[in-house]
Amino acid sequence: MNTIRHILPGLFGMLLLGTGMLSSCSDEPDSENFYTFTGEMASDYLRNRSQYSEFTEIVNRAGLMDLLSTYGHYTCFVPNNDAVNAYLQNKGIPSVSALSDADCDTIARTHLVNNMYTTIEMSQDRLATANMLGRYIATSSGFDENDNAVIFLEGLAHIYFETQDDSVENGVMQPIDRVIEKSNNYISDLLRDNPKISTFYHALLETGVVNQLMKVEDESYDNRVYPKYYYTSDFWKEVAWVPDAKKYGYTVFVEPDEVLSSKYGIAKGDIRALYDLACKIYDPVYPDDVSKEGHSFEHLTDSINPLHRFVQYHILTRYTAGTSDLTPMDVSFGSVNGAFGFDETMINPIDWFHTLLPHTLIKVEKTTVSDYMGNAIKGERYINRRYDSAYKIEGVHIDPTVESDVVHDGLNGHYFYVNDIVAFSYDVQNKVQNMRIRMDFSSVFPEVMTNGLRFEGNPGVDDPSGTPDDATVPKNGRNYYFPLGYLDGVTFSNCSVVLRRPHINFWSWQGDEWNLFGDYDFTFRIPPIPYSGDWQVRLGFCALPTRGVAQVYFDGVPQGIPLDMTLFLTSEQFLGDRFVDDETCGDYDKKTVEEKAEEQKLLRNLGAYRAPRSLFHFNTSGTKYYFCGNQRTHRRILCQTYMDANKDHYVRFRVASDGKQGNNNEFMLDYMELVPKSVYGVDGDGEIEDDL
Repeated sequence: MNTIRHILPGLFGMLLLGTGMLSSCSDEPDSENFYTFTGEMASDYLRNRSQYSEFTEIVNRAGLMDLLSTYGHYTCFVPNNDAVNAYLQNKGIPSVSALSDADCDTIARTHLVNNMYTTIEMSQDRLATANMLGRYIATSSGFDENDNAVIFLEGLAHIYFETQDDSVENGVMQPIDRVIEKSNNYISDLLRDNPKISTFYHALLETGVVNQLMKVEDESYDNRVYPKYYYTSDFWKEVAWVPDAKKYGYTVFVEPDEVLSSKYGIAKGDIRALYDLACKIYDPVYPDDVSKEGHSFEHLTDSINPLHRFVQYHILTRYTAGTSDLTPMDVSFGSVNGAFGFDETMINPIDWFHTLLPHTLIKVEKTTVSDYMGNAIKGERYINRRYDSAYKIEGVHIDPTVESDVVHDGLNGHYFYVNDIVAFSYDVQNKVQNMRIRMDFSSVFPEVMTNGLRFEGNPGVDDPSGTPDDATVPKNGRNYYFPLGYLDGVTFSNCSVVLRRPHINFWSWQGDEWNLFGDYDFTFRIPPIPYSGDWQVRLGFCALPTRGVAQVYFDGVPQGIPLDMTLFLTSEQFLGDRFVDDETCGDYDKKTVEEKAEEQKLLRNLGAYRAPRSLFHFNTSGTKYYFCGNQRTHRRILCQTYMDANKDHYVRFRVASDGKQGNNNEFMLDYMELVPKSVYGVDGDGEIEDDL
């Protein structure tokens, strides 16, 4: 028996602390799996130790022992016999033999993860990879009865300090003192059962918003009817699968009763007082609705009612299992240690999410930039924060605590405590969100995060480029394509819509990219804007000779000449030889502010921008290659127009290539930007939109 952290200190420095890494196993050993172990497989570990005989029987009954005999990358949380017997006694079950096979399958899969994790990798508030039931295990740090620092799972079970990180040939064994249980209750039931948040739950009921939290899964969706899709992107020959399921989920931010009482004088359960507070917040944002019947306290279920809006804005239309999901994933590769693709010394990692309140977004930010820290805790997440040279708005802190006495994670959702009111207030609308809104396309579509597809696989490993085999599941992670109807607000014809899994060395922000293939006609609903006015919509991407040309439409109206994805910034249509290809951005950084402003104005008039200065990709040693210095990575203006914040808006891409250009007219969607005139409308000499 070995302790993996002592044998392989370098290996886990390369591991991703994000969702879905190495989410599959290989049935055959290869050089990546041959570490230096000389001991057992996970199956042998269980069979050879009598203190785990009860759990071993459960794994056998579940039919999973053969799986644990193969080479792969597993973490096995192993409850000892005392833990299993305590679990059975609590359930009124006399012995393991009295469990059904289905019960054994659920228990075993709850404790097995298709990835290797030592305790040092359990630094977030949930394990980075889902267990074999597709559920995420909550993790937290604490101390055992002997004052040893240990990891707690779901706030209750802890990993034994003496036997933690036990290595086997195909994974890591983590002996624990309790059987792990995951709630199968709906998110609404979890909120109901927590006495600390009764006021919010009462408001959820009285407004009827609780009825919007009932979806779990589309039972009509059957992934088996869809074949694998083979394609070539750049020179990479790859294969994509449809998602395994189509789940629905929610994330709820909740003010505990104590916060409402201490900060706003709202007594526990006083819905009228909460309604009055909601009126103060939302009447300035929706002044035209104040005199309408649905605004009154007697009509709390009306869509224009302030309390109804108040509750809706607390809820994201996607599932996130922990605070690490709320901003781009953290990675550790050499000198890179932080949010994927963000230079955290320049900008705070930010993500934007749709809420149940129509036409609104929530901004979530992780604090990393020292100059704009304010009273924030470094590395924590905040809602609707804007602390910079323009505004000093601290935002609302998201509590990452994993509680032992309260369940926060359910079958279709997760909730977090917050330390102040979460609201789409006048200041949030006109100050906090009056900025450039940049979103990776994997954030634009909630289904991607809810179904665990956003950070699939191991971004530090490239699969061989060549004709892919028919392996059921590749060991380094899957690429996905989406059937029509899977993504809400998306329609398309004559094409395949592919999400390529993240790679640290790809010229793609956060490592992933979306590709359209075929004679595509693709339309999607863009994220909402905070207020009506003049806005730019931009597309960030990497130009390549293998890509195609598309006509762009906004709300059905064609926008100028077609967008040609084969054109670099060094082409004569843009900067020509005035652009120096320098991935360190050294040439760009030498420019004066006036020179940068002149170049930016020239590019803007041509419908383009350099890529942001703060974004990069990197290699396994952590060497950074910045997008703004690369001739291929840039942003194009899709449209510049007046937009109504109370309406849905759509962008359409229709193929305009000459024949089957490049790789079947390949068109790339990496990230998009929604930019208000207050940001893009700089026109004085030497003035520049910030280049971050």
